[in-house]
Amino acid sequence: MAADSKVDLEGIDGTRESGTDFVRTIVRDDLRAGKYDRIVTRFPPEPNGFLHIGHAKAICVDFGIAAEFGGHCNLRFDDTNPATEDPRYVEAIKADVRWLGFDWGEHEYYASDYFERLYEWAIVLIRKGKAYVDDLTEEEIRTYRGTVTEPGRASPYRDRPVEENLDLFARMRAGEFPDGAKVLRARADMSHPNMKLRDPLMYRIRHAHHYRRGDEWCIYPFYDWAHGQSDAIEGVTHSLCTLEFVSNRELYDWYIDNLELRSARPCQFEFSRLNVDYTITSKRKLLELVDGGHVDGWDDPRMPTIAGLRRRGVTPAAIRSFCDLVGVAKTEGRVDIAMLEYAIRDDLNHQAARVMCVLRPLKVVITNWPTGKVEHIDAPFWPHDVPRKGSRTVPFSGELFIERDDFMEEPPPKFFRLAPGREVRLRYGYVICCDEVVTADSGEVVELRCSYDPETSGGAIPDGRRVKGTVHWVSAEHAVAIGVRLYDRLFAVAEPGRDGNLIADLNPDSLDVLEEALAEPIVAKTAPGTHLQFERQGYFYSDPVDSTPGGPVFNRVVPLRDSWSKSLTAGESARRSDVPGGALVEERPLTSARSGAGSSGVRKRRKRTPAEARALVRESDADLAARYDRYRAELGVSDSEADVLTGDRALADFFESAVVAPAEAEAVAKWTVNEVLPAIRERSVNELLFDGGVLGILVSMVESGEVTSRVGQLVLEVLVAEGGDPRAIVSQLGLDVAIDVATLAKIVNRVIADNPDKVREYQAGRGALIGFFMGQVMEEAGDSADGGAVRQLLLEHLSG
Repeated sequence: MAADSKVDLEGIDGTRESGTDFVRTIVRDDLRAGKYDRIVTRFPPEPNGFLHIGHAKAICVDFGIAAEFGGHCNLRFDDTNPATEDPRYVEAIKADVRWLGFDWGEHEYYASDYFERLYEWAIVLIRKGKAYVDDLTEEEIRTYRGTVTEPGRASPYRDRPVEENLDLFARMRAGEFPDGAKVLRARADMSHPNMKLRDPLMYRIRHAHHYRRGDEWCIYPFYDWAHGQSDAIEGVTHSLCTLEFVSNRELYDWYIDNLELRSARPCQFEFSRLNVDYTITSKRKLLELVDGGHVDGWDDPRMPTIAGLRRRGVTPAAIRSFCDLVGVAKTEGRVDIAMLEYAIRDDLNHQAARVMCVLRPLKVVITNWPTGKVEHIDAPFWPHDVPRKGSRTVPFSGELFIERDDFMEEPPPKFFRLAPGREVRLRYGYVICCDEVVTADSGEVVELRCSYDPETSGGAIPDGRRVKGTVHWVSAEHAVAIGVRLYDRLFAVAEPGRDGNLIADLNPDSLDVLEEALAEPIVAKTAPGTHLQFERQGYFYSDPVDSTPGGPVFNRVVPLRDSWSKSLTAGESARRSDVPGGALVEERPLTSARSGAGSSGVRKRRKRTPAEARALVRESDADLAARYDRYRAELGVSDSEADVLTGDRALADFFESAVVAPAEAEAVAKWTVNEVLPAIRERSVNELLFDGGVLGILVSMVESGEVTSRVGQLVLEVLVAEGGDPRAIVSQLGLDVAIDVATLAKIVNRVIADNPDKVREYQAGRGALIGFFMGQVMEEAGDSADGGAVRQLLLEHLSG
């Protein structure tokens, strides 16, 4: 992070505003009003565990806002509880913050460094009659505090004389009393509606060794007493907390006011914490998992800790992008983990080279392949960007392995991969046909005997027959064995521990260790810490700890698509709504005793519509909002399509790169929304094997009449499956010769002659039968027939 600099007020007032959330608005207003000449925030973790994904949001907010407005963020360790803190946690926290891309420079602080100052300020409050030593037990204090509907009662020790309190407090400091014998409390208001103000605790006695201060202290400040005063000492201007501290704000201000620290007065502001489905963001509960042996330490790749995410292969850029997508709000809500997975895919799509790996191998013997022949096939690392990203050679031989899931003896409808008697493309290789299935005595399929078509090099099909499926493979002779760990969500339910049993909610299938995975030869040379996309499988990361030279071990970072969304129950689906990139958000408003929620305290959950979610994205992204207006006003895109296209920056970028000519923008928009998005379902357009420019070429071909709309749809299917060039695909599929009008007219006449009863019904007023005639003609004419021309011919001939 850059050193402090005077904030650029022109940038604040102009168009370079980086965000529009309420916290940034507050900061801008304070700077504009001259309340501060610089911004100072702080990130105050307690070193009693590793940081998790919830802390990542706080880090991005605290450090990000300070940097945006020319200030700095303090890293302050809230080390006021010696029983749980450890220097290894301090170092882990610093490593995590740096890894996320932030730096605190010289501003590293510890609350334990302020013990003397805090002690002196406590004496100030005692002298002012604003603090006293209490002898009540912990249980008695809780009873005396009252309830949200009943005021508290004063402690019998509340009116101790000032001198007695000073004496007792000094003796507490000297170690004269055992743990729990006495506490120091603020003398505030026992009838205050905010229970935080009912004589809050300031100090407790704890004879414990502190990792920094040793045995120097035996009284330790509570969080609320140390927090605001530490902010004041460090010159913090905006103390940003999550919403669970909203009721602490009055106490925060009470301490500042009664110490009369107005010259260095910090202000506390609260924003929503990060609650992610299928995840817990509680260090106490995470520690329970670690200590109970349910995970392999704090950095287990299934853990939502920053260390665990890093070990799994998630990048800091992906986490920062996720936090940007979540945004900063004033109300609590739950974010579906799909949003995090989307951010990870979106990031890795740009940096992970594509290679082939078979996770669960099934042997394929090509019976007509020349004995001993090995062909070296050129395969791109990025099929949609070959010139810049380069390629490698992959050996192809007569014995291969394919994915076991890519074969079925009795395939269901729409299974387009290998089956007895069926053909399939081998990625970058040839078309093969399954001629024979070899099974073991148990009935398990152990080998497929196939034949290949030597005229189909590179997947081309010169005779125009259709082969819809494409599978990946590795050469049996050249394949290298690798370690693969398939990580999945740690919990099987969206809200772990909601019923009180966190361990019962663990996902038993959160880790699958594969022993037989085989990859193409180049994968063996992968250095630890490298990201790869195993084609059709997902994004993987060579584990920096367990990988060895020549023996990489890969962690699956994230699958290529969200398989969990298909298993959501109807109830879960009903309370969720789509947001950019397939992310899901569930709103849950805060409730309180005064919220009118009823005796149950539960408020009805409100579903956020996809349109509302996209509108929220545009509210936080001025560029997308401007594009929305421009698409409608200048490009002729419909309101509904402009809404969809600008609900996600990646989709908007894809659309713009597909617009070859402004005149075709409307058609490109329709193809993007109505054809591309349904084809890729929950995946991001960044995961496509082709870019927007390729779609633009395809749309131009359709709009110019070079191919029919139906041919365009078939080409798009191939593009989604394996990428390529639209015109080359048209040629491979044998669809580049359109049927002329004269031929179409003959087919139309023949269909009309074969269906005299239907003709009479149509002419009697059943206009819907035009669909029947269209279907008959198109079935005979094939995909090369232009649907518009067919309809026009039918209308002309049927009218007679």
